[in-house]
Amino acid sequence: MFRHVRLTAGPIVVALLTGCAGARASTAPTTASGDGGASPRVVSAASGRTVSFAQMADDAAKADVVFFGEQHDDAETHRAELALLSAIGDRRSTVVLSLEMFERDVQQLLDAYLTGGLSETDFRAQARPWPNYETDYRPLLELAKARHWPVVASNVPRRLASMVSRKGLSAVDTLAAVDRAYVAQQSLCPKDQYYTNFVEVMGGGHGAATAAPTSASPASPMAGMTELFYQAQCIKDETMAESIVRAREKAGPQSIVVHFNGAFHTDFGLGTAARVTRRLPNVKTVVVSAVPTPDPMAANAKELLDRGQYIIIVKRLAPTR
Repeated sequence: MFRHVRLTAGPIVVALLTGCAGARASTAPTTASGDGGASPRVVSAASGRTVSFAQMADDAAKADVVFFGEQHDDAETHRAELALLSAIGDRRSTVVLSLEMFERDVQQLLDAYLTGGLSETDFRAQARPWPNYETDYRPLLELAKARHWPVVASNVPRRLASMVSRKGLSAVDTLAAVDRAYVAQQSLCPKDQYYTNFVEVMGGGHGAATAAPTSASPASPMAGMTELFYQAQCIKDETMAESIVRAREKAGPQSIVVHFNGAFHTDFGLGTAARVTRRLPNVKTVVVSAVPTPDPMAANAKELLDRGQYIIIVKRLAPTR
């Protein structure tokens, strides 16, 4: 059922330890005009055919939660994100923006900035925005601010994810109450398809184990490291999912939550997406996955269809230095 793209472990390891993948300098995203943007190729998994951006937006706007899986360092992906968020906002009256890129312990700062109680300079100095915030995430936040949408700092603080990557999931139980509140109340870390995908990515070219260590086969140092990184990945997914669920419950059943994260977190409906569905089994979700490629029209879309309901194939541009 699941297909995999061989990736290197680097981006995931960096994200777990520092909170984001390597940033790039890029040209600023163009201003989205509803259905506009960078004119990527959009493929519907239901039909296997290319559809218009507007058709995708129409369908996504009918959901309760939309997950957009991005490639953090791709400029065209970020233009498509802004275009889709704007288009959904044109179609729905109650929108909540949720971001992997901000962590729970800066929610008050985020709220203060959105309501005018904190200057942008002070917000950016205190809220630990990602290095590519100016070009890639500020447009999303400013759109939400202009339209008076709430924004959710959904992720677990990176220092706590880093702690789990060193000490394991049980370390969460040792946290003081103030820090424990920044981690999902329930964190499950099953050895499921998501785990298999994670191990495959972590093992890309580095000789990591492809299965969980057992008492019969002692774990190698690399396998043990993979286990700890997976547990850190789980608390990120669980915390983002809990944040999304809380945000929708607060906004009401008429709301739509649009959540942006790295594609691995939601591709194939796994990770964060599966954890939202576990908590809210009756909500309608739409997973969008961005795939940068040198030639979008030549890409074999059939190999990508199980990543989500919609695949946005964008032209991969060389990062601007």
